[in-house]
Formats: sequence, structure tokens, C-alpha cells
Amino acid sequence: MTYIIAEPCVDVLDKACIEECPVDCIYEGNRMLYIHPDECVDCGACEPVCPVEAIFYEDDVPEQWKDYTGANYEFFEELGSPGGASKIGKVEKDATFVAAQPPRGEGH
Repeated sequence: MTYIIAEPCVDVLDKACIEECPVDCIYEGNRMLYIHPDECVDCGACEPVCPVEAIFYEDDVPEQWKDYTGANYEFFEELGSPGGASKIGKVEKDATFVAAQPPRGEGH
């Protein structure tokens, strides 16, 4: 089990969660952030600091955002487990489901 970042993060990428993560397992894609399922230690530090309430424990992802669970895992299929987001910086891609979402937020 891991934490999942869902729809409210798309095109927001606040990154407060990255600052709170003690194991550096939150990676930045083009349009949203992703939590590495193998590197996450389920501490929950990221969840309360998210200003848009986009982070959920995997079993608690709201029904309308269940597709983000698969998207979170898909994001790491090619990437593997680099052992820390700060080592690689922004990843210039998104999960297929996320990339297909219409633009959100200011200026779109």
C-alpha cells in the first residue's frame, strides 16, 4: 500500500508534500506529482500539507479518482525505483491517463 495523488494536483504541483516527505519518494511529472509505491513508507506526512487535498491512502481514494491509482503505478513502470526524487529531478512525462486530462487551473 502507498499514498496516491489524485486529480486536484493536476496542473497545480504545489510541492508542499515534497518538502514534508522524509524518504524523498514524491516525483514530479509534467502535470502532477506522483508517489513511488515502493519507496513510500506510509508515514502520511504528505497528506495534511497538501493545500488542494489531493493525497489519499491507496484504499481511501475517492471513487471518482480511482483511475489515479493506476496512473500512479504506471508513472514508475519505465522509471523503476531511482531511490529518491531529488536525484533525478523533474521527469518529463506523465501517466497516460493524466496526460489525457483537459488543462486545469489559471491560465489554461
